[in-house]
Amino acid sequence: MKVYKEPGASGHILTTIATGGNFLQLWDSHARRGWEEYCHRHDLGLIVFEEDLAAPDGEAWKKVHWQKMLMGEQLALHAPKVTNVCYLDTDILINPTSPNVFDGYRPNCIGLTSLRKNLPFPYDDVLRRMAFLRHTLYDSKYPLDSALFMSLEQLYGYHGLAVQPDEACTGLILFNVANHAELMRSWFYKYDSDVQSITNGGEQTHLNYEIQSHGKVMWLDYRFQAIWAFEMAWKYPFFYEAGRRDDVELIRDCIEASLYQNHFLHFAGSWHESQMWKQGGFLEGEAAIKALREYKAYRDTPVTGNPIGMVKP
Repeated sequence: MKVYKEPGASGHILTTIATGGNFLQLWDSHARRGWEEYCHRHDLGLIVFEEDLAAPDGEAWKKVHWQKMLMGEQLALHAPKVTNVCYLDTDILINPTSPNVFDGYRPNCIGLTSLRKNLPFPYDDVLRRMAFLRHTLYDSKYPLDSALFMSLEQLYGYHGLAVQPDEACTGLILFNVANHAELMRSWFYKYDSDVQSITNGGEQTHLNYEIQSHGKVMWLDYRFQAIWAFEMAWKYPFFYEAGRRDDVELIRDCIEASLYQNHFLHFAGSWHESQMWKQGGFLEGEAAIKALREYKAYRDTPVTGNPIGMVKP
């Protein structure tokens, strides 16, 4: 693991796993600056795991996403100053003026963000819009009715797991090393390498089951893991047109506009919209960060509502 910034007095850190392919290069060039600005603002550490945390020839070897369950064990061994951890997928952009994700965190809980509840738009409607626009403007083979609309009962039942109250996107997990490292390690080794899932061997449903059935969950604001596929379907549907997907400047402007409204923006998924962050160039230059800071300062300033007369452009 590589320490980009040592943890401060709190012992809180952000961390990610960037192994294989070009995950590290993309994170370094497209996302790292926002993460580092955020960490400096809140005195958080920043640690990146650049090598596999499990042996590729082991019985429990699975998709790399499962290895997030082994981070606590490694941190306990090699970074004893770390107390609380916010794991993030590499394809998450951070608005560096956002509040501290650890504010109000209870160390006996695992922190998650829901994919289904307390969203700033109706969950069923945003899925309908996504399916319709993908089918109509991306590829007519994209189904209008599919597992995208699975109920919680269908989702957990498909995996042979007891139904849980919610579904989180496991691209963000908040946990305490002392309380959860061994527990999460046990979850990793509970499942063999041939584990089947609706995400082609991914961990999301199984990890949801383990965390929620454990019973101590702290649900975070959606803005700490806003989903770009949702944001685009709801706010920027014109990007589904094939001819508009290549408008790099406009895409960048809309992604940055989403960062004004959200804290962390996750490009989860495998369809076209989830690749948009790979064009890079977000919040480049001091002017972009300065504008975010000024906007935050304005939002934090009380307004009086006192009339000042007619003002026209």
